[in-house]
Amino acid sequence: MSTDPPVAEPAVERHSSCRQCADAVMVVRPAAFGYNSETAGTNTFQRPPAADGAAEVAAARREFDGLAGALTGDGVRVCIVEDTLDPPKPDAVFPNNWVSFHEDGTVVLYPMQPASRRRERRGEIIDTVADRLGYPVSRVLDLTSHENHGRYLEGTGSLVLDHLERTAYACISPRTHPDVVKEWAKELGYEPIVFSAVDRGGVPLYHTNVLMCIGEKAAVVGTEAIVEADRGRVMERLRASGREIIELGHGEIERFAGNMLELGTWDEALGDYRVLVMSETARHSLSAESFARLSACTDEVLAIPIPTIERLGGGSVRCMLAEVFLPA
Repeated sequence: MSTDPPVAEPAVERHSSCRQCADAVMVVRPAAFGYNSETAGTNTFQRPPAADGAAEVAAARREFDGLAGALTGDGVRVCIVEDTLDPPKPDAVFPNNWVSFHEDGTVVLYPMQPASRRRERRGEIIDTVADRLGYPVSRVLDLTSHENHGRYLEGTGSLVLDHLERTAYACISPRTHPDVVKEWAKELGYEPIVFSAVDRGGVPLYHTNVLMCIGEKAAVVGTEAIVEADRGRVMERLRASGREIIELGHGEIERFAGNMLELGTWDEALGDYRVLVMSETARHSLSAESFARLSACTDEVLAIPIPTIERLGGGSVRCMLAEVFLPA
């Protein structure tokens, strides 16, 4: 940041203006995208490369531009930031893991497990969001000192947020420490819902947003991945929100069906408008019934092809979008 941030103070209780869906996002166009062997140790969604590095970067940039263009075409405000080549940041296309922008003007900086990913935190990006989108930064909550103690919380990868109910869902993994979840929840005024979730081989899922998405009217959740001891508690809280619950199995999770995000926009004819964004891989993994139920809970579904980013980076559409909750 260009100026010293105000001292962080705990957030107050939520009020009636809280929104579930942001109407703006910050995205980072990759400059040195590629397979990161350091992150692959905890991210079982990653696959080693089959092409040379230059081809991978070019493909990732084409996929990025397709996503950004589709969002802009649907009226979502998109702040595009260019990645820098030096130092190389193979995962810069996933900015939601290091920063979040909240409706009260709070910016949160997160502790990242992979040292290679800490390079992604750039103060000028926050300045750019503030300038281009008119986002008023009122305080910066910097949690990055937890890195010195081996505790991590990787943004809205680790956290899936129900802004209306003021609950924060987090599955424990090497990248999501329960103590940091609780600190974040206390500072932002959310109730933490902490649980365990594993893949079909019993390995903890590295991020919560690969098995869960909460929109305005629907919640998508990979119930098959949540351990039996925690499943009932998590599902009870989700159902209590009154949303349509769409359950996923391991097959859908592995194809990124949990990694989607609903955004808000404005249509001159229809007024407030909701757009659910997912990858083509995720779309094709859903049954006809699940997709129909999901489509009935939003105004439009965008399915964007990003196969290179998914295969090498181990993340999908939701991971690429850092929501910016502009003041109402």
